[in-house]
Amino acid sequence: MTPDGMMIILIGGLLSTGCAVLGSFLVLRRQALLPDAVSHAVLPGIVLVFLLSGQRATPLTILGATAFGVLCVLGFEWLRRTGLVPSDAALALIFPALFSLGVLGIGQFAAGVHIDLDAAIYGEITFAPLRTVDVLGTPLPRSLLTTGIATLAAILLVLVCWRPLQASTFDPEFAELAGLRGRVMGQVLLIAVAGLAVVAFDSVGAILVVTFFIVPAVTARLLTRRLGPMLVVAILLGWVASVAGQQLAVGLNSSIAGTIGLSSVACFLLALLFAPRGLLHRMRHRTAARVSARAPVAAAGREPPRR
Repeated sequence: MTPDGMMIILIGGLLSTGCAVLGSFLVLRRQALLPDAVSHAVLPGIVLVFLLSGQRATPLTILGATAFGVLCVLGFEWLRRTGLVPSDAALALIFPALFSLGVLGIGQFAAGVHIDLDAAIYGEITFAPLRTVDVLGTPLPRSLLTTGIATLAAILLVLVCWRPLQASTFDPEFAELAGLRGRVMGQVLLIAVAGLAVVAFDSVGAILVVTFFIVPAVTARLLTRRLGPMLVVAILLGWVASVAGQQLAVGLNSSIAGTIGLSSVACFLLALLFAPRGLLHRMRHRTAARVSARAPVAAAGREPPRR
């Protein structure tokens, strides 16, 4: 394996770790579409920074995108708390509005300039080892630093706020009554998701971000019912997908990000079939139930033996 290949696996594994610890809470809260919504809602921030600075891809672009990503999750949370619309509908209302605002901004103020999400903010993990910065005289991939710092921040957030996060995820009313500030922790979680998503968009691309937030967490949910083991299993699945996807991509000469994403989905399909609560288990259980139900009927229909 080449050094660049090992660096890609390391960056993918770090990203999957940060996304798994936050994405597991999103899955349990039924907010799995939030990272995808953020990927659309950041467009107005990109347009605004371009109008102010005239640049399309600068650190200010990341800050502008993050600001509108946070605005998206805060707007979603506020609309959801009103109780007037369901949670999924609230998300489906907020991010199209922000995305439409960004499209209108491009059409009105930057019609002659090529501004899109791919050019402005979405990165590609294949080129991550090539974009380096000097750290104490040693060139290191920028994506490794940003992804590592964001992942460390996500892990620290979960460790420090473990009890209120857990309580507000499974029983928000109890969390409020117990003084754990469940509502505040929900908002903090959403803001952390938005920040990690935007940073990872710039580092490795949107495909892996959305994949790692959701697929390993859903797969782990099929394998365990406890939150702690779920986080660990989700992290391990992300690393497995990173290693397998990178190796397959090299062998097939295909997109690394796409192959890692498909490897993660392949892990989900295996769990869907062979997990203790998977499809094969349900099929065996139903078959056994039908056989048990037919046995008394067959016994009752038999004639008693003649003497």
